[in-house]
Amino acid sequence: MAGVDKTSQRPRHVAANFVEERIAEMGKRIGKALVVNGSTVVTEADWNAELDAKHEKLVDWLRAQRLAGVLIRRNENVAWLTGGAVEVRVLTPCETGVASLLVTAEGKRYYLTTENEAPRLHDEEFGALDFEPVLFPWYADDTAAAAARLAGGPLGSDTPGAGMTPVNLYPLRVALSETEMARYRWLGAQTAAATVEALHEVEPGLSEYDLEAITAAGLLRRGILPSVYLYAVDERIYKYKHAVARGARLKQYGMLNLCARKWGLAISITRFVHFGALPAELAARFKSAAQVNAALLDATKVGATSAELFAVAQAAYAAEGFPGEERFHHQGGPTGYGEREWVATPKGTETVVNHQAFAWNPSIRGGKAEDTVLLSNGKIEWLTATPELPVIEASVHGKTYPAAGVLVK
Repeated sequence: MAGVDKTSQRPRHVAANFVEERIAEMGKRIGKALVVNGSTVVTEADWNAELDAKHEKLVDWLRAQRLAGVLIRRNENVAWLTGGAVEVRVLTPCETGVASLLVTAEGKRYYLTTENEAPRLHDEEFGALDFEPVLFPWYADDTAAAAARLAGGPLGSDTPGAGMTPVNLYPLRVALSETEMARYRWLGAQTAAATVEALHEVEPGLSEYDLEAITAAGLLRRGILPSVYLYAVDERIYKYKHAVARGARLKQYGMLNLCARKWGLAISITRFVHFGALPAELAARFKSAAQVNAALLDATKVGATSAELFAVAQAAYAAEGFPGEERFHHQGGPTGYGEREWVATPKGTETVVNHQAFAWNPSIRGGKAEDTVLLSNGKIEWLTATPELPVIEASVHGKTYPAAGVLVK
């Protein structure tokens, strides 16, 4: 193979430096801290502890499943196993990227990619991590065959493939570690700040596309990738629950409803702006949506099932005078490495666990509440709080749960 060190399966210009770095980093999962704008989000020691715990969990799972290895290709699972240190996404909407991971039941770790991607992936993604590279030409993808050879036995995969056992890694990543929650706090605060900045820039006459562009600019400047845009104005907010932008121009009422990602983690937030006095009927709907949101947050406890949470929302809508409103849109659910890992349904059997993120999104005919929160040791922590905007307080069982109100200009 031209230009490749056949013993190491990496380009010659990468091989020498790589070996030196690996010797220096021996015994570590990762050789750096997570630093953003000069501030340490996760220390090197804590990041190593996170990655080591995930590795051991995955190896134990492989042995329990009697698999010799697992090929990991989906972006969310790559991000999970590498603690957000690796981003293999190039085509934004694609479920997979330009590299795959292989972990074996013997505890060996590899990343598989093409020769043309190898230099950047080494320098900017995998260089500080303890994964061994396996390379092949861009025109001869050898991922599946190489993974099978290296595993030397039954191989699982999180994407379909001939001769591989389909696996779902969500159960391994459902509970967040302390370091994941630290990254989530940074992401929630920065996404909320970008959303507030955008909301203050909104003016009548701007199109829904303009609203998208304003928000996206603020997120991208922070290194955050927008993943969902549901931006609407005026009557489209009342008419459609999933109102993707179609270019209508703002007269009085605008909605910024988005999801965004960094380090593999997903954040959800919705905020509104109204020009002129807020109609009393719309204000009442926001108050009712906040009350449904409070009921869901109050019921978000370890062991609660998807079906139980759906029933809570159903009862809360009825108590607010909107029976059946839950039928018009899903009410949200846990988030993490997916915008929604699952949503509450009438017969859902999924359960809430400790250290889990949630994004409930109850809505009532133009009014809505949506934030991302953490459930940790019985307490709810808001990740996307915007105290500089109007706040609606709703109470359930003696506890007060805030929700965002409408910014009136």
